[in-house]
Amino acid sequence: MEHARDRDRDRNSQEKDKEFIEKLVKLNRTAKVVKGGRRFSFSALTVIGDRKGNVGYGFGKANDVSEAIRKSIEKAKRSLVPLPVKNGTIPHEIEGIFKASRVLLKPACSGTGIIAGGPVRAIMEAGGVTDVLSKSIGASSQYNVVKATFDCISKMMDAKVIAKNRGKSLKELWG
Repeated sequence: MEHARDRDRDRNSQEKDKEFIEKLVKLNRTAKVVKGGRRFSFSALTVIGDRKGNVGYGFGKANDVSEAIRKSIEKAKRSLVPLPVKNGTIPHEIEGIFKASRVLLKPACSGTGIIAGGPVRAIMEAGGVTDVLSKSIGASSQYNVVKATFDCISKMMDAKVIAKNRGKSLKELWG
């Protein structure tokens, strides 16, 4: 009986893996010079999302590319955070900061598309946002831009949560 249960567990985990969209943001190769020559190692920055308002990022290092990507995806799955999506866009304008990188996100009307560069675009696509305007200001280090974007996401306010905290219904809040 235990074997059947294990088989079901494996099937469920494969289904969960399929529902995520994974995007490789940056793959970096570093070289360490040793006596016999150069020893290469790789680092991978990936973004993961379910296109239903959950996103996460992960950073993994290993001696080969596939292992680095696998590690970063595992870390991304553990760091999923909710991204409030309202009618395919974000609920309000917000700015996120990490070190010297600043990311400005603005809601956009339907049909605008994702107007964002590299890392911000990957995060928005993975989160299920279809229309957003963004500007990356300051340092363009992809790792810092990802952290700044997740700072935006953590600061975002969800209408349902605000209504609940104020003890009002959504209808009362929107008027």
